[in-house]
Order: sequence, then structure tokens, then C-alpha cells
Amino acid sequence: MRPTYEIADIFHLYGKEYKKTHAMTEEQRKVMAAIMACRTAQLGGHSEVCETCGTVNHCYNSCRNRHCPKCQTIAKEKWLDARKAELLPCGYFHMVFTLPHCINPLILTNRRRLLTLLFKAVRNTIFAFAADPKWKLEGKPGLLTILHTWSQTLIDHFHIHCLIPAGVLSHDGRHWIGSNEKYLFRAQSLAKEFKKQYLSLLESELNQLELQANTASVIDQAWNKTWIIYAKKPFAGPEQVLEYLGRYTHRIAISNQRIKAIDDNEVIFTYKDRQDDNKTKMMQLPAMEFIRRFLLHVLPFRFMKIRYFGFLANICKNKSVLLIRRLIGKAMDMGIAMRETTRERLLRLTGKDILLCPHCKKGEMIFQGILPAFNTG
Repeated sequence: MRPTYEIADIFHLYGKEYKKTHAMTEEQRKVMAAIMACRTAQLGGHSEVCETCGTVNHCYNSCRNRHCPKCQTIAKEKWLDARKAELLPCGYFHMVFTLPHCINPLILTNRRRLLTLLFKAVRNTIFAFAADPKWKLEGKPGLLTILHTWSQTLIDHFHIHCLIPAGVLSHDGRHWIGSNEKYLFRAQSLAKEFKKQYLSLLESELNQLELQANTASVIDQAWNKTWIIYAKKPFAGPEQVLEYLGRYTHRIAISNQRIKAIDDNEVIFTYKDRQDDNKTKMMQLPAMEFIRRFLLHVLPFRFMKIRYFGFLANICKNKSVLLIRRLIGKAMDMGIAMRETTRERLLRLTGKDILLCPHCKKGEMIFQGILPAFNTG
């Protein structure tokens, strides 16, 4: 059987050297420490014993850090289950708003502020089109936006995945105005507006940013570039929307499954080459460079990477969703949100019963006692 590799292994092998040779933010240090400690005795846990054969197991706690590859599955499933109550009986559009790479150095030194501007620019762009009679879709749109900061090779690639119901709520709240079935707004026109919105917001905040010597030329270069918005074929229904959300919401820069080897200060991992028909290829990086790229994608403390706007904004979405369902007038049965225990949820997702004795495969593991956490530092 091929050995398995984890990001935690890379940190354990090379993290100490990386800390000595690279500047790190406090948040990056916390992420590295959390991933190394995840599901180890350092975080404590509990012991359990099989009621049939007496086998004793020690189960250690998860770190629950949003950048940890081990801790996303349960968080994602809980979040998806909650989203079922917000789905609408209509089509949905998936758009990707991407910033040109020439802006990346400026973002990396002003991450919180300039990524916040990215959300604002996406919101303002869609709202501007929904207010323009030209598009025959005047009203309040709804947006679910998800920030990603990476490419398949872990370099900085700032973009927002945007999920938009196919229509708007009229300003007086009395009508649902459905969009064209094939597109919401033209992608090329959206891209021009998106560029104007983001760069205008950026220029308005220059006096509050940590600037570089070439900032003016970077902004000029960004104005001269053709910006691109990717618009996918609309989803056919709520089930496809949930499948999409599951793929994008709790994804991190790289999963443990993509790491194929760690040897002689090198890390080998798989990636999909977008320029070559999405073929899966291998990339080999020095361990220090792999860690640097992974830590590029640690978000600022409490920075929200999933945000809602329009009639899906947190302050009004419960009322808005009920109203729009009534206005659309279509029956919709997404089932009742599942109230599962951790055992039930993991059994559904993995097919494994976490309380079944791993030794005799017959008895059930019974809680025996708390294992205290300990501080290694």
C-alpha cells in the first residue's frame, strides 16, 4: 500500500527551519501550529473501550482551523445542510470574478482591505446591472460569494465564485422578475464594469494602504488590461446548486490527497493544468517553497470568506426567500434539514461507523475518560 502524506508531515519535517528563515504573520504561525497539533495528544481527547473485546482506543481532538485539510468535511456538511432552507425553485448562475495578477503584490501587503474591496466590487457590479433598464431586470438581486486565493499550483490567484439566482425581486417586493434562461448579464460587459468598480475603489483608498514604489504603474497596468469574468452554464436546479456549494465553500489551497511524496527536501503533488485541457500533472517544489505557497493563503483573523448580498443578505434572507418562493409559485421540496449526530454524519459520508470496534468489528466503543491536552511549547 502506498504511504499517505499530509501537510502536517511537511510542517513537522521542515516547519522549524522555515520559521528561522522566513518572516511569518502571527496568523500563519497559528495555522502551522494548529495543523501540526490536529488529532494528536497535544490537543487532548478521550479514551474509549470496546464493550465486547476490551480494546482501548485514544481519540484526539481536531484543531477545527479553517485552513486545516482534516477539519473541513464535517464543517462543510453542517453548512450545506443549513443552506437547504435558502434555496429557490429557479435556475442559478455561477460566475467567477478574477483580479489580474499585476495587482497581487499590492494585495499581499494590504490583504484585509483589498480583499474586502474585491467583495464590494463584485456586489456593486451586479447591483449596477440590476439597476440598468437596458438589461430588463430591474430589482434587487441575490448573491452568495466565495473567496478563493489560490491556483492549482498554489500561487496567489485572487478570485470570487459567485452564485446568483436567475432573477431579481422587484423594488416594491411584489414581483419576481426572472432572467434570461441562458445568461444573467453579458460577461464582457460585466468585466468592464467590474474593472471600473474595483480600481475606482482601490484609488479612493490609496492614502490608507501600505504602498510600494511602483504602485502607480501597477494601477495603470491594471486599467490597461482586459479583465475577464467566467460565466458557467446555469444550474438546472437546487440539487446542482448544493453539489456546487459542496465543491467550493470549504475548500482549502490543497488537500492531503494531492500530496504524493515528501523526500529529500522536496514535495511532489498533483495539479490540474488549466492551460492543457485540465490534465492532471505532477509538480515538484522545494519544501520551503511549498510551505511559503501554502501559507500565502492564510486569511486574516476573522476575515469572512463567504458573504451574502442583496435579498440573500443575512439581515433579510429568511423573509426574502419565503416571499420569493411564494411569488414564483412553484412547489419545492428539499426535505427537512438533517439533525445528525457526528456518528451518523460520518457513517453517511464515509461508510464507516466510528463507534464500531476496529479490532473485533463487533462491539461498540464506550467512552472511558478524558485525555487532557498538554502544551509542548
